[in-house]
Amino acid sequence: MKKSIVVSLHILYWCLYLFLLVLLQLFMWIDRIPKSSPVPIPWIDISFFMGGFAILPAVFGFYTFYTILFTQYLKPKRKFHFFLGLIILTLCCGMIGVINVTVLHYFHLSPGLFAAGLDSAIPITIIICINGLLNGGMGLVSRGFVSWYNDIRLKEDLYKKNLEIELALVKSQINPHFLFNTINNIDVLIEKDQVLASLYLNKLSDIMRYMLYETKSEKVEVAKEIAYVEKYIELQKIRTPNKNFVTCKLEIFEEDWQIAPMLFIPFIENAFKHAEHLKSGSAIEITIKASADRLLFRCSNKYTVHKKHDQDAGGLGNDLILKRIKLLYPDKHDLEIEDLDSTYTVTLILYRNAN
Repeated sequence: MKKSIVVSLHILYWCLYLFLLVLLQLFMWIDRIPKSSPVPIPWIDISFFMGGFAILPAVFGFYTFYTILFTQYLKPKRKFHFFLGLIILTLCCGMIGVINVTVLHYFHLSPGLFAAGLDSAIPITIIICINGLLNGGMGLVSRGFVSWYNDIRLKEDLYKKNLEIELALVKSQINPHFLFNTINNIDVLIEKDQVLASLYLNKLSDIMRYMLYETKSEKVEVAKEIAYVEKYIELQKIRTPNKNFVTCKLEIFEEDWQIAPMLFIPFIENAFKHAEHLKSGSAIEITIKASADRLLFRCSNKYTVHKKHDQDAGGLGNDLILKRIKLLYPDKHDLEIEDLDSTYTVTLILYRNAN
């Protein structure tokens, strides 16, 4: 919590406390005088007396509890020290009040503590102690609230930092096997068709440039994201002479869509990683449709049933990907993951407005 806010809360508390004290004194003074013979309010006597009797012990109790006692309270093994300190500080509040009342009485600025002997001294001392204890309790509550609020903010900041690191990992992630295989395939292709090899090399360069620069923005145009996806698919097609093993349907009716960068690619990487029917048609099917109110992404891949199947998007794990989507699109997305009949399908729908 900002220091300015803490200071403002303290000022508000003491203003309210003084206001209540003044009201209390006025009611006590009015109740003591005859209604038929009004007299001027003794503001000076009231201010001096309240300063010694109620304000100084209250301030001492509040801030000693706020600073010293609260640190002991946070240590479970020192509960005895906490309660001992509470008693000592409460008695100190009483002593401060007694000393101030006595000094003020010496200068004829307040009633004496022993005006009626011990019958007045003991109750006044007890009242001063209780007042200091109550204000000290408010000091503990105030410090506890500030500490609790700071802990919440710290946890939120740590959570956000952790998510930022994770999201940075997602955005900078590129499958090392994909990069290694693509470079090797281009290297082989150079001997066969230098023009085509240069074309693929430019596509790889565009992918790397997109990952280095475009992903620094929170949002990118959906057209740029799709262009990235298309180049990624073209590079993956080098792996097999069967160019029909991937089908991609793109229907962009609204080009002003802005989405988080590299939102789709982890699922697409996942599909290429686990698709094993590269010689058949439509082993991988990708659909992206952008309308006025929603954007649909669907990616499915066929896999071999008898092999161990544990698909994790982009090698980072579905948990991380789901966390990112929930963070970026709270109440503005539907995500469905289906594994049925040796086909793994991910369907993600983004909405312009909350559901």
